[in-house]
Amino acid sequence: MKKLLFVLPFLFFFQYTEAQLFRKEKVTYDANQGRGSTDNNLIRWGYFLGFSSYDFNFDYHEDIRDVYVKKSPGFNVGLVGNLRINNYFDLRLEPGLFITTRELYYGNVHFTGGPSKTSDLTREVKSTYVHVPLLLKFSAKRINNFKPFIVGGISTALNLSSNESNPDDNKNGQFRTTKNSLFYELGFGIDFYLYNFKFTPSVRGIFGINDELVRDEDPNSPWTGNVASMKTRGVFVNFTFQ
Repeated sequence: MKKLLFVLPFLFFFQYTEAQLFRKEKVTYDANQGRGSTDNNLIRWGYFLGFSSYDFNFDYHEDIRDVYVKKSPGFNVGLVGNLRINNYFDLRLEPGLFITTRELYYGNVHFTGGPSKTSDLTREVKSTYVHVPLLLKFSAKRINNFKPFIVGGISTALNLSSNESNPDDNKNGQFRTTKNSLFYELGFGIDFYLYNFKFTPSVRGIFGINDELVRDEDPNSPWTGNVASMKTRGVFVNFTFQ
């Protein structure tokens, strides 16, 4: 019964949107009723909700893959500011809060004599990002109530859970990452024009530019000694309302 109550609102929403999207009538903006969505405004605002899957891409000094990443679904929420350039291009700022967890599993390769305890082979990396991307959106010509687009740009993120300034390292059970990160992003989506708002599902990939690993004091550390670089990569699925 609880699952049914959770699913019913989404069923009603999709039935409602489907009835509007697949009509032959083109949804237009009604200034008198303040209804609909217009692409002609210089600046538009909105918000997004979504999910994310973060990963790490490791490069090693020795050609041995000794760190495995277990990903967990994350949650995204944020705001959208859209600056219209022309009929096909928009500049977007999408600051948001992104929460995720990754687990790292280490092999025995770099533990001389084996790890002292089982917990040494795992590290949980919790990340809470204040993520700020600047994106260029290129849209195709609107077809009835649909308009596909591609988007790309750069972003920066402040990791509130980085532990970068923590004096303890992995020897004391603390895995540390840098507080600031840079990324480039690429994605695609579709604008759906409804009577009361514009609904936009989109998929975007992010790729880290800078090395995010804070290394242990011991240069031969089994946790960080063989890592040449550790960069975030991930996929976002966002649902935007404007």
